[in-house]
Amino acid sequence: MGFPEDFSWGSATASYQIEGAYQDGGRSMSIWDTFSHTPGKVFQGHTGDVACDHYHRYAEDIKIMKDLGIQSYRFSLAWPRIIPGGTGAREMHGIDFYSRLIDALLDAGIQPTATLYHWDLPQVLQDKGGWANRDIVGWISDYATVAAEEFGDRVANWVTINEPWCVTWLGYFFGVHAPGVKDLDQAIASSHHTALAHAEITRALRAVHPEIRSGISLNMTSYRVDDESNAELLKLRDYQDANLNRWYLDAQIRGEYPANLVEFYGDKLAKVVKPGDMEKLVIDSEFLGINYYSDSFIGTPTKEQVEKNAGSFLFPINSDGTPPAPHTDMGWPITPQGLEDLLVRIHKDWPEIEDIAITENGAAYDDGPDENGQVNDERRVDYLVNHLDSVSRAIDKGVPVKAYYYWSLLDNFEWAEGYVKRFGIVYVNFETLQRIPKLSANVYSKVIATNGSVLESVRKS
Repeated sequence: MGFPEDFSWGSATASYQIEGAYQDGGRSMSIWDTFSHTPGKVFQGHTGDVACDHYHRYAEDIKIMKDLGIQSYRFSLAWPRIIPGGTGAREMHGIDFYSRLIDALLDAGIQPTATLYHWDLPQVLQDKGGWANRDIVGWISDYATVAAEEFGDRVANWVTINEPWCVTWLGYFFGVHAPGVKDLDQAIASSHHTALAHAEITRALRAVHPEIRSGISLNMTSYRVDDESNAELLKLRDYQDANLNRWYLDAQIRGEYPANLVEFYGDKLAKVVKPGDMEKLVIDSEFLGINYYSDSFIGTPTKEQVEKNAGSFLFPINSDGTPPAPHTDMGWPITPQGLEDLLVRIHKDWPEIEDIAITENGAAYDDGPDENGQVNDERRVDYLVNHLDSVSRAIDKGVPVKAYYYWSLLDNFEWAEGYVKRFGIVYVNFETLQRIPKLSANVYSKVIATNGSVLESVRKS
């Protein structure tokens, strides 16, 4: 087992989760400001107003990354910092902040990877319908042009949209993420508009800097059913797989959406797809970003679940048993083999993809400093090592994985979960904002220094 000599080792964050300074430098309100300030939406009323204060402390965080040997840093740009009105005038305070961040990363020998959109839509655009409004494809393309003009001379790798499924279904159907809408028509429209936006963002970036490398980051999973002979469960799995795993890949590679969903959505989808759209969806991205945390399990639903959900395929329906233990603090099962299986499946089903980056992979555990001030997060170390083993096995099978970004560099604002879920390899005291690298950070540093060859000895120890 091993990793290619040019393999890239990184860590990842997102603007609203770490930056804070939500009213500094002319930044406007985002949908997550509005959502988190709405009572009952986020755990214990937590907000991203301060978060990790990365806006003011980025130099400290870059030093931590340099000390750990991190080679690439995936961060996201905050649209409300760069174009507070959503469209139109640029805000130079915000642009200058990201320029300083990018320059400091390069000075530290760390390659910047910028995510254009990681969920913090300007509220002024949500007031016009947000992702359910077709005009957003043009709005975000213009934003991409500005970002490429300002930063494309120094940032070679770009993620267009992070987890468009979450943007769409968690934000516009289930309502558990910003903007908190619960409407199937808007969710279906958003599904189409996010797919179309990825292609148009890519074209906008290339129009400014043709050498830019870009791709989309998709949250994907391997679906498991508890009875392979149950036709209804297999049908449910097919719907789930189409909705989460296939929608965006089939769109950008084949210019089509999964047939079972096209039939199921019917007129709701047909009315938002305009002539020529399906051809526009096709784009030859330079890489595919995969965000993987766990497999998903679909069991035979109870009578109460059937009545409650009416056979909805939009989320897994579990049986009386929960996914197999152990779980992370998010309640997600720990299934490292599933990452290898997913990567092999992607390589088989979409062989056109020649460059894959694991743009997120990580675990939430609440380990804090001991009496010596050290954070011994052994469970996170096990998670990291076992999932990297899985990536290595996939590479051995010919899957072209070229990069890995651990999620996350810092404990941060975990969306609707507030600050109670800690994903970082660096502990953050949210009262003092002190940073403490955890045991997992030290292990990851050794993995990077040895290009993964230390994994076997770490796993045995």
